[in-house]
Amino acid sequence: MAAGCCGVKKQKLSSSPPSGSGGGGGASSSSHCSGESQCRAGELGLGGAGTRLNGLGGLSGGGSGSGCTLSPPQGCGGGGGGISLSPPPSCGVGTLLSTPAAATSSSPSLSAASSSSPGSRKMVVSAEMCCFCFDVLYCHLYGYQQPRTPRFTNEPYPLFVTWKIGRDKRLRGCIGTFSAMNLHSGLREYTLTSALKDSRFPPMTRDELPRLFCSVSLLTNFEDVCDYLDWEVGVHGIRIEFINEKGSKRTATYLPEVAKEQGWDHIQTIDSLLRKGGYKAPITNEFRKTIKLTRYRSEKMTLSYAEYLAHRQHHHFQNGIGHPLPPYNHYS
Repeated sequence: MAAGCCGVKKQKLSSSPPSGSGGGGGASSSSHCSGESQCRAGELGLGGAGTRLNGLGGLSGGGSGSGCTLSPPQGCGGGGGGISLSPPPSCGVGTLLSTPAAATSSSPSLSAASSSSPGSRKMVVSAEMCCFCFDVLYCHLYGYQQPRTPRFTNEPYPLFVTWKIGRDKRLRGCIGTFSAMNLHSGLREYTLTSALKDSRFPPMTRDELPRLFCSVSLLTNFEDVCDYLDWEVGVHGIRIEFINEKGSKRTATYLPEVAKEQGWDHIQTIDSLLRKGGYKAPITNEFRKTIKLTRYRSEKMTLSYAEYLAHRQHHHFQNGIGHPLPPYNHYS
């Protein structure tokens, strides 16, 4: 979620509309990413199956903004300007997904131990998932048959795949979904979607592979909260839903690491999300209180290309990835 899952340039935040902003339901020109959502009544309320979200940013458009935003759901209301901006009707905290709680880990280690309290369960996310994403991308770029079914769990999770590049780890692509997908097919799909179809960037090429970092984020513990400040910076990702100045329903999200990476507090994060969601009017505290906010957590694993190669060299025969291992200096 463009500022969501990857590092981006810091934004200047204010309660006034950004200069030169367009009108209506679109995002500002500096929006980091885009996606469209479909209604899925009675479930997450976070977009239907196949919803593709750029992991760190707003609606379509270039620039270095951050956050992930959805366009108005088809047939989901949010119509004319007569919609009142009242607080969300349900303020109780309820778990929306039955996925287990987990801490966030960005360590590129090859084991995925939880960093939460002692005795907690082992994390689901693993280095093998990042390796699988590299496999999928490598096979696609070189025209090899796609890698065989991986050995890690195929449980369904909402997920994001993030690509960064270079020593400064610049964002290179980040797209995911709030709809729980089986991990084998979900990671395969969003590996290529984030690498090749992120509208902010051109499709990846072979010569970029050695400089890439891959992150897999599995989203867990979705909770609706009444107070828009009821979440913790660096712990929770947040997804907001609001009615814009034209009466349309809009949504936007940041992954858990975004606010901390940007150095934002709660208000700055909320205001940035509103701008990325296409809200153009001045942001008041009264308007912030009308936001419907869902908080969530994630498990995250990151691997560099060099770590991927080392891991694959070690596990090549056991895994049978089905294609030649790329040598370290293949692209130099």
